[in-house]
Amino acid sequence: MSTQRTAVITGAASQAGLGRATAARYAEDGWGIVILDLDGEASAKVAAEIGSTYDVPAFGHEIDVASEESVTRAHAAVAGEVASGALPAVGAVANIAGITSPVPFLETTLDLWNKVMAVNATGTYLVTKAFVPAMIDNGWGRIVNMSSVSAQRGGGVFGKVPYSSAKAAVLGFTKALARELGDTGVTVNAVTPGAADTAIRVGSTAEDEAAIAAGIPLGRVATTREVASVITFLSSEDASYLTGTTIDINGGSHMH
Repeated sequence: MSTQRTAVITGAASQAGLGRATAARYAEDGWGIVILDLDGEASAKVAAEIGSTYDVPAFGHEIDVASEESVTRAHAAVAGEVASGALPAVGAVANIAGITSPVPFLETTLDLWNKVMAVNATGTYLVTKAFVPAMIDNGWGRIVNMSSVSAQRGGGVFGKVPYSSAKAAVLGFTKALARELGDTGVTVNAVTPGAADTAIRVGSTAEDEAAIAAGIPLGRVATTREVASVITFLSSEDASYLTGTTIDINGGSHMH
């Protein structure tokens, strides 16, 4: 398989996560793959599996997206792989790493607020800032940011105020950066999934999951592949005239 560009995916080591499904979907389309996750060992293992399955170059590295030092180290490792020819140039970054919290507002602490904002919003900023300069130099790039339907409808799924606030910040970041980078060849878009079949809703019960599905017109949560396919579309040549946009993937749970 001829590989022309590399996709960097954060938060992609979890077996049941959107990140892993997205990495596999990129690989299916022939992209080189970089898995970045808090669990460096799992990142390397997942990258090896995907690379072998789809016959594409794939590497995995540890990253704490909320730490500028950690992001710098991960970026340097990827830049080294590109420079050595082990990977083609990075053409897409999918900022998927995220955490949520079901804690009601009056029970939140500043530490919880800061943690949720750091991973979801600051992490998106740090990773994007690390990888965008080379994309600008190459005159081509795709940034796809993971927001959430919770940012649009004010929660109502699982995550509450800190999560909705952080994911709303991602939408503002996406639009402002898309406008700023408009003439560089780099597009910046966001996806806003509703509930999906991932493990992010820690502590959710079977009754909770049934109630979530019942509130969706299509009667079910999204599969990880359904979300991944939209992310990879936004990274494709076919999406060249889309920037600053938000793509809803919510089964009709929020229509506007």
